[in-house]
Amino acid sequence: MYTVSLNRANSYELSALYSSLTTLLEPLGGITAFVKPGDRVLLKPNLLTGSRPGKECITRPELVYCVAKLVTEAGGKPFLGDSPAFGSAMGVAKTNGYLPLMKELDIPIIEFKGKRYETESNEFNHLRLSKETMDADVVINLPKLKSHVQLTLTMGVKNLFGCVPGKMKAWWHMEAGKDANRFGEMLVETAKAINPDLTIIDGIIGHEGNGPSGGEPKFLGILGASADVFALDRAMIEIIGVEPHLVPTIAAQIRLGYCCAESEIDFPLLSPSQLRIKNWKLPEALVPIDFGFPRVVRSTFKHLYIRLIKEPLTTYSNK
Repeated sequence: MYTVSLNRANSYELSALYSSLTTLLEPLGGITAFVKPGDRVLLKPNLLTGSRPGKECITRPELVYCVAKLVTEAGGKPFLGDSPAFGSAMGVAKTNGYLPLMKELDIPIIEFKGKRYETESNEFNHLRLSKETMDADVVINLPKLKSHVQLTLTMGVKNLFGCVPGKMKAWWHMEAGKDANRFGEMLVETAKAINPDLTIIDGIIGHEGNGPSGGEPKFLGILGASADVFALDRAMIEIIGVEPHLVPTIAAQIRLGYCCAESEIDFPLLSPSQLRIKNWKLPEALVPIDFGFPRVVRSTFKHLYIRLIKEPLTTYSNK
């Protein structure tokens, strides 16, 4: 059985949110089940963009702050990192109000640098991933629940695409984006390679409609957590009533054998049926994953990719 902790949380006020997170993590053994004294702990929020502050496009800084506080109290050494779609991690964090809270706890904000890693997948036998992510002792994945005009939804698995640095994201949109199934499988293999120790999803206020940035906020009042990112994503689609085949990452998880049925998940607090959300808005229409890149752009990224794959492969072991 997989364990997914789901609970109601109605506020980003720091003391209330800290209490909500503590309760949420108790069935999983608390933060000390994941963080030991001295561990270097990557906090990986969704820092998509700084262009729409207040539209709930990113993981709220209050959530990251409270998780960082829990990590620090457990003796861990947290740092924050991401590779945003638009801008730098520092720039997006600053625009969205992260800096005062991160400064209070002395949390560094880093920019990701890439390195090629050999994977267990035959189809994607190497991936260029953030070295800072792969070298961390603990990875805590902190996604935002959002609709997505290319992938229907973005949750825990999709958030880990932010550990693919810089221009390699554009390469994958071009190379694998011709086929939504292949792109979904690449995202799933990326998540498997990173293997986050803990995923906590920010569903207090989601982002519905034409996400990941062009939609609107929707209050949900939900937090979810699991040591298994695939099980957590599966539970979240039950809450908002989206069929698995409509979400390329979920469909890929099923094809690759990483996805469990809801009946295989233990919900120690609340079940999806107790948290059901009505009228969640999906995108009005899906946009091609490859953005319809012109030939000159495709040629540029092809040559970039050829140069990058000449780097030596680094092996890793799942934590």
